[in-house]
Amino acid sequence: MARVIDRMLMWSKPMGSSVAQEEIDYIVSTIGSVAGDVAAGLHEPVFAGNEKFYLSDCIDSGFVSSVGEYVTRFESALARFTGSPHVIALTNGTTALHLALIALGVRPGHEVLVPALSFVATANAVAHAGAVPHFVDVSEDTWGLDAHELRKYLRAVAVLRDGNLINRDTERVISVIVPMHTLGHPVDMAGVTEVAEEFGLKVMEDAAESLGSQIGDVHTGLLGDLGVFSFNGNKTITTGGGGAIVTGNAELADRIKHLSTTARLPHPFEFDHDEIGYNYRMPNINAALGVAQMEQLPGILANQKRLYGRYEQAFRDDDRFTIKGERAGTSSNFWLQALLLGSESGIERNDVIERALARNLAVRPLWKPLNTVAAHSSSPSDATPVAQDLYERVVCLPSSSSLADKS
Repeated sequence: MARVIDRMLMWSKPMGSSVAQEEIDYIVSTIGSVAGDVAAGLHEPVFAGNEKFYLSDCIDSGFVSSVGEYVTRFESALARFTGSPHVIALTNGTTALHLALIALGVRPGHEVLVPALSFVATANAVAHAGAVPHFVDVSEDTWGLDAHELRKYLRAVAVLRDGNLINRDTERVISVIVPMHTLGHPVDMAGVTEVAEEFGLKVMEDAAESLGSQIGDVHTGLLGDLGVFSFNGNKTITTGGGGAIVTGNAELADRIKHLSTTARLPHPFEFDHDEIGYNYRMPNINAALGVAQMEQLPGILANQKRLYGRYEQAFRDDDRFTIKGERAGTSSNFWLQALLLGSESGIERNDVIERALARNLAVRPLWKPLNTVAAHSSSPSDATPVAQDLYERVVCLPSSSSLADKS
């Protein structure tokens, strides 16, 4: 209680530089009390199982490229865990996004609706498909795509014509919505799918960060036409580099697998290809790492949730700061823990980040809104005040699952 009173007295004073510095020190010290003082990455992989054994076995087999037992085992493990009927393991999350868009019918010159708050790969994959990202705002509640605002925006800027949704300004076809589950927290997929149905759009879930997250009893990635996961070195589990597409649509799954293997036609020995394909299949050696990681996934997720509880407890006494938690009806994998600075606090995000980095605490901001980065600044965009506000006020915290056991 004394600490609460001290905080209240401090906030009642004018926010002079000394008070601001004390507040920054308080935030950084509180982060350090949870994360510890040992220098570590933002989200480091945990190799505590059969990784070395499976990698050695894979090497001994001679099948280290895009064919082998471990690819099948990894896909099967993902299918069991997520409940997806079809899983295709690929080289990384960006290639998975790219191939998913193509499979959904995105063509050069189309526009694809993308949340302004996302990692750049989401927009880059649209560009790789020859299409144009069209940015929309996110929700203060979910930090993901705001379905309510999107509906209002599309009614104002687009028109249905000959079965297609057309951007009135550019005359381009808008074909797909890409909701992204920010930091592992599920977006409002019910709202997104309602908008998609109203405007005749396909839905590709960018679930890159959300392995282990659910809406009700349905895993993320399975509420749209298809979903994409990433297994980069900083994700909940890793295959070194890797990604996967999940879908309940057998026809889509077959097409994705065909395209990912250079669109080669089945034949005992002949090399013939019926369209331009891609060499995007996950190598067996990466999948071997993934099989070992999947065996540890339940424990990793339990530790991520425990770590969230420790951060939430540490900041609970000060209502000027909020640790991002779960929405009702959802469960999050808590891939990255995130601190939201109060809008009236007077604390600058960069000051917190700089002080934390000076203490070897691995923190970072959210991504710069994609409609403001140089590579995509000329793309069409709605106003995105929420994305900008979150960018300015969120600090991502040290989130390795191993930190859950630190005192």
